[in-house]
Amino acid sequence: MDGIEKIRFDPAAFLTQSGLKREVVGLKPKATLFSQGDAADSVFYIQSGRVKLTVTSQSGKEATIAILSVGDFVGEDSIAEPDGFRAATATAVTLSTVLKIRRTEMLRAVHEEHAFSDLFLKFLLARSIRTQADLVDQLFNSCEKRLARILLLMADFDASEKEESVIPKISQETLAEMIGTTRSRVSFFMNSFRKRGFIEYNGGIRIKKSLLSVVLQD
Repeated sequence: MDGIEKIRFDPAAFLTQSGLKREVVGLKPKATLFSQGDAADSVFYIQSGRVKLTVTSQSGKEATIAILSVGDFVGEDSIAEPDGFRAATATAVTLSTVLKIRRTEMLRAVHEEHAFSDLFLKFLLARSIRTQADLVDQLFNSCEKRLARILLLMADFDASEKEESVIPKISQETLAEMIGTTRSRVSFFMNSFRKRGFIEYNGGIRIKKSLLSVVLQD
């Protein structure tokens, strides 16, 4: 309506100020938030840092399936059923802070706070779309394109403004797990990207938006 300013819903403010029962958890790099097979009894909201999700096969082979950052939820599978188990392991990549929200509290917020439930649904849909895109990427693109796409996603480029972004240092082993190749291949492509001016190393990894040309090339 005219004359009425639309207030943007702030999930971080809601989660910290709404009276929602939660626990603030600080994580050092490589600290485990939860493990595959644990009881799925809570959801986590990332306030700072990055968290990776990994799955391990019965033979012990591990694969990284996602890198999550500020504003993402982790462990949303606990909403599905009351006695479920974690399908993946969540581990801090960098120094991180998360809010731990018990399943019952999360369900109450979703049912009673419509703005929050809309945002949570949007997150779930975005995660589903991302998972489908990852599958297509794995099936049809080369290792070089898959690596470039992962780096661009981690840099979280705004469609209109920033031309470069710094992401925390991430191991080549983790990148190799995410794109389904070897560490030596990742090292080869990272060196190639650096020589072509697409990335720089300065503690973290500075990603240039020009890296997009690798993804778009035929």
